Amino acid sequence: MMKIATGLEVLINDSRLQKEFKGNVALLCHNASIDAHFKHAALSFKTIFGPRFVKLFGPQHGFSTDAQDNMIETAHVEHPFFKIPVYSLYSETRVPTDEMLVGIDHIFIDLQDVGCRMYTYIYTLTLLLEKCSEKDIEVIVLDRPNPLNGITLEGNILDPKFASFIGRHPIPVRHGMTIGEIGLFHQKYWAEKRIEYRVIKMLGWERGMFFEDTQLPWLLPSPNLARSESALTFPATVLFEGTHLSEGRGTTQSLEIVGHPKIEPYSMFEGHLKQALKKARLQGVALRPMTFMPTFQKQAGKVCGGFQIHVTDKKVYQPWRVGQWLLRELYHLMDNDFHWLDPPYEYDYINLPIDIINGTDRLRHWVENNESIEMLRSFEDFKEYRQMLESIKIYEE
Repeated sequence: MMKIATGLEVLINDSRLQKEFKGNVALLCHNASIDAHFKHAALSFKTIFGPRFVKLFGPQHGFSTDAQDNMIETAHVEHPFFKIPVYSLYSETRVPTDEMLVGIDHIFIDLQDVGCRMYTYIYTLTLLLEKCSEKDIEVIVLDRPNPLNGITLEGNILDPKFASFIGRHPIPVRHGMTIGEIGLFHQKYWAEKRIEYRVIKMLGWERGMFFEDTQLPWLLPSPNLARSESALTFPATVLFEGTHLSEGRGTTQSLEIVGHPKIEPYSMFEGHLKQALKKARLQGVALRPMTFMPTFQKQAGKVCGGFQIHVTDKKVYQPWRVGQWLLRELYHLMDNDFHWLDPPYEYDYINLPIDIINGTDRLRHWVENNESIEMLRSFEDFKEYRQMLESIKIYEE
């Protein structure tokens, strides 16, 4: 299997395509915005566009992808090497201001998404699209793979009453789109006013590919997703951000493990979880009892008993179901030691964080009422969404 070419690679290798962009350009990017030789996109833009490369933008976690966790904002700076402004779109604003957009004719987006609704880069894109509808600015996405593949849909569709910056639009948890396709979906179904938008497509990517199938290098797209395997567990473990359990932040296995100081993992696993996992018929996954000590964030400096989620067959593995199941089991096994996290979360000071993460309060009630795995299917209705998705797809299966 040959390595695919990202949208960035396509632009770098096509001088005729480069000449289509006549005016000043800006770039929204982060740590993972690299080519096949590990060269950062901003360096290539400096070479391609010279003095017409006038501004940089960074999403949540910053241009350098070094800011931890939610509600940790990054500042606007001048880059010491490129000598141009770096504007943060996770600062006092999530939307580019008029001042930020002055003097820009084309803004490129090169962000590695994770293929999960609770990941903010797709909303940075859609907010940018909405702001640029007021301007004469072309938006171009340099497309990258969906690490969870572009076929499998999983999880409830967001209830707009629980919309936030980790869920702006009514899509499933595993939405099955590349970031470029998200922009196309936005322009067709959500935008009040369409703009000049295009996707520079990848070469060689097929919808059934997981990230490992692309043979591309993985660079962390946010500080706690150090391995491509972490993207596979993220739709499960992100749920635990809505609890007092650690989701492994402050360890070297963040978002692959969950735990709490009150859990004795081996007795809990052997006494209940091993059989409960088998009964739930969740495939492609193994749960391993372990202990760990976070160095920061929740439960910092405390020994936590917990579990690592190991993906044994990613083709049948269903992370959203695994996460909901484990949340339900631990809620009841831990009894009074289990607590939902209180607001605020992503600047929502009213709703419980778990409801913001889930995009509904119904799943919290499913957990609390100890309802069946079979009932989870009632949360998934993809018929209308799948039809909409078919209308914007730009890659073959």
